[in-house]
Amino acid sequence: MAFTIISGCVNCWACEPLCPSHAIYAAIPHFRIHANLCSECDGDYSDPQCASICPVEGVILNGEGVAVNPLGSLTGIAPERMAKVMAEIQAR
Repeated sequence: MAFTIISGCVNCWACEPLCPSHAIYAAIPHFRIHANLCSECDGDYSDPQCASICPVEGVILNGEGVAVNPLGSLTGIAPERMAKVMAEIQAR
């Protein structure tokens, strides 16, 4: 199975140089992953390198369509708590 980058990608170039199998490439309108090259970093790293560096939560999906970098993975805040936390921040 290979990962997929979806349209939320902001083309920041963070993932492309980290990919050990050179499967990530620039495309329009966002980066893509060559399915036949993507190894999901299996055997190379304990965590997928693209997901570990991606600054946008939820844009890298596994073969089953589940986000490898899910909501809350960057902030450490569970999605159900995010609205409350954002309201607290804005109230400051």
